[in-house]
Amino acid sequence: MAFKRQIDRLPIIPADAKVHNVVCHYCIVGCGYHAYSWDVNHQGGTAPDQNIFGVDLSRQQPAQTAAWYSPSMYNIVKQDGRDVHMVIKPDPDCVVNSGLGSIRGARMAEMSYSRARSTQLRRLTDPLVWRYGQLQPTSWDDALDLVARVTARVIADKGEDALFVSAYDHGGAGGGYEDTWGTGKLYFSAMKVKNIRIHNRPAYNSEVHGTRDMGVGELNNCYEDAELADTIMVVGANPLETQTNYFLNHWVTNLRGTSQDKKNEQIPGEAHDRARIVIVDPRRTPTVAVCEAEAGPENVLHLKINPGTDLALFNALFTEIADKGWVDHAFIEASTATKPGPQSKADVAHPAILTTFAAARDGNRTSLEEVAGITGLSPDDIRKAASWIAEPKEGGARRRTMFAYEKGLIWGNDNYRTNGALVNIALATGNVGRPGGGVVRLGGHQEGYSRPAADFIGRPAPYVDRLLIEGQGGVHHIWGCDHYKTTLNADVFKAAYKVRTDKVKDAMNRVAYGDRQTMVNAIIAAINDGGLFAVDVDIVPAKIGEACHVILPAATSGEMNLTSMNGERRMRLTERYMDPPGQAMPDCLIAARIANNLQRVFEEMGKQDLAANFNGFDWKTEEDAFMDGYHQHEKGGEYVTYARLRAMGTNGFQEPAVGIEGGPGGQASSLGETTTGGQHGMIVQGPAIEGARGKEPVQEQGPNAAAAQVPTTGTERIIGTKRLYADGKFNTPDGRAFFMHAAWRGLEAPGKQEQKDTYAFLINNGRTNHIWQSAYLDVGNEMVMDRWPYPFIEMHPDDMSKVGVKEGDLVEVYNDAGSTQAMVYPTPTARPGETFMQFANPMGVMGNVVNAGTNELIIPNYKQTWADIRKLADAPGSVQHLSFKSQQYRAS
Repeated sequence: MAFKRQIDRLPIIPADAKVHNVVCHYCIVGCGYHAYSWDVNHQGGTAPDQNIFGVDLSRQQPAQTAAWYSPSMYNIVKQDGRDVHMVIKPDPDCVVNSGLGSIRGARMAEMSYSRARSTQLRRLTDPLVWRYGQLQPTSWDDALDLVARVTARVIADKGEDALFVSAYDHGGAGGGYEDTWGTGKLYFSAMKVKNIRIHNRPAYNSEVHGTRDMGVGELNNCYEDAELADTIMVVGANPLETQTNYFLNHWVTNLRGTSQDKKNEQIPGEAHDRARIVIVDPRRTPTVAVCEAEAGPENVLHLKINPGTDLALFNALFTEIADKGWVDHAFIEASTATKPGPQSKADVAHPAILTTFAAARDGNRTSLEEVAGITGLSPDDIRKAASWIAEPKEGGARRRTMFAYEKGLIWGNDNYRTNGALVNIALATGNVGRPGGGVVRLGGHQEGYSRPAADFIGRPAPYVDRLLIEGQGGVHHIWGCDHYKTTLNADVFKAAYKVRTDKVKDAMNRVAYGDRQTMVNAIIAAINDGGLFAVDVDIVPAKIGEACHVILPAATSGEMNLTSMNGERRMRLTERYMDPPGQAMPDCLIAARIANNLQRVFEEMGKQDLAANFNGFDWKTEEDAFMDGYHQHEKGGEYVTYARLRAMGTNGFQEPAVGIEGGPGGQASSLGETTTGGQHGMIVQGPAIEGARGKEPVQEQGPNAAAAQVPTTGTERIIGTKRLYADGKFNTPDGRAFFMHAAWRGLEAPGKQEQKDTYAFLINNGRTNHIWQSAYLDVGNEMVMDRWPYPFIEMHPDDMSKVGVKEGDLVEVYNDAGSTQAMVYPTPTARPGETFMQFANPMGVMGNVVNAGTNELIIPNYKQTWADIRKLADAPGSVQHLSFKSQQYRAS
């Protein structure tokens, strides 16, 4: 890489440095770190008693030492108004990462706001309002008064359906239980806002309605299960790049045959060989290459499937496994449905029938030859996959298989049925709730959802982006989202949105800003003429923010106390270790101040009934929001406090909490009953909303519930749940999981087949290791922008010749939905006619060419997109220094 840091020395962390618990706020893995801080005019020494490591730093340290940190882990920040040195380095004692740091997490320090070292100076520091033809800084009171007056007028005149909201539902980067409770209480309790969407899709829904309707929550196993599995089946995911340390710390040891957890097991009749892995992906990813290098090619089966045909493959595997008798009859009899679900036929809210094993087996029956023609796979490879997944081991023991999936499935074709078809296989083989099993999302960001029930939204939820394009709504509140980069049909959305918000800007330009009543009247008149008043809450300037009229600066992880959970439901507290920039504050407190101002304005308007809805937002700290939300309303939340989470460090506990132990006298207390099936996002009756917790029947803790017992140390500690469904009880009224009748029906989303028939190239898309999400922080980072100044598009050399381009050239990707640009990256392993483009890059928005078609439940199909490609320009100077070598890992 061309970038050089030009740093040859770093200060030694003194023995008396402050130490804070930190969870990496980027991907879902949630690696444990510690933040060390000390006065800027002081540093430690090389003697063991002079440094935090307690070692003699005058001597050369061994490889892989913990007594070390890199330049990316260092910065100078403000803490309580004073400059301090800060180091954020991986915690070797965290069970998630064991001291590993990814290219994202190991740069948390340098990605922090620092005026001393000029890092992340793009951060928003003050509220901004549209004034005198541009966004100008102002006070919180001024900005919130304008937001409240316009919002209240629109609600009073048009009702709450005229208030549109975009809100993240996650934890980690910028959000967590505190913040989702703040926005949830504002929009779902104080108001009933049904026109609301999630950060990465155009409606307020779940990406996993299918598995939830079957009674199986999507985060049901633990990371240890990747070490215990005999076979791992991974679908539509690239975990080396997107869940890096989960893959390196827990998968690779099993692939190498060195998993200590597996070796320590004392299970008669079971061998402890290295795992096999089945990877379902049209593309040869770096994950495939690493697995072949670590496990040996003979233990890796890459099913290079035709894009969008996963459902047909899963039904073929289900048929083969059932016909061979490789099913877990005891589990099916004890824990799955004995009669069909409540609906007799598929409908919009339930696009497939929930049923019994026998009915699903018969209804989904397909021949290997038929499916081979659909998927492009050979019948022998499908048979081999079925054998690796389910054929009993030598001695007759059942094979332990972990099923892991992500965006290639959930943002792919026929989301609901495809999700259900994979869960069918896991249920049939008894691989849910047992060690080495699970059928789980790998995830993108961490989870941190705590909101009041939102059943009033309905299912399917409103297609918010379409409504905005059509001119509906008067006010739009945006929380940590940038639809300009992360939505489908993006070209059309951006054009319509700009027209509507410009109409309000023009009206505001014609009024003296200080004349508040005249200003509000002008804005309302513009709204009545089709305009839209937009308010953006974010940590950095967003593309959609350029269209907004008020921007409110938020604090992020480490600048506030923040709780969230990772992909194995491991909940931790990231402690505040630095000041937020300028006037920025946590989203939960911003939501509370919006509520307080709306209450004041409604009282001024004489609408006491509306004003009363905004009681209960008198929070002073983020801990107040946590105690009001998670602590009072979530399962086991009564056991969870900041003090207990601090004491449990970077390992925390796995949700749901079932009790506490330790404390004075070492006493223990716990729930008399608990639900081993409860988790974020489960609603048994009514619509399943992403992350929304329903009120499932409480079920007894079974003998195999596998509660994670935390050793007593004299401090109160939370007892969690290691693995869900270990007692064989699921999230259904009678505790029995449903199978799904999920027949193949081709490319399901409207317009997809027509697009495929019209355009030459598949534009597959996804993440890259170096860039986090939509590059909202990376845009201001020299290292990342030096490596990827434009989004890459991987192309086979033969396709490059047809288009007339070479490495680094800029191309236009275009179809009937829109157009975008990318930088050509030669990739010989790509199949001709199939490309792969980085998703959500601001320098080339892939969503511009994704059509508006969704499934019945308004889940976008980003993955099945086709377009043509033409050359725009030779490689610009900004890319001529780059390497275009293969990104495939090679064993030495």
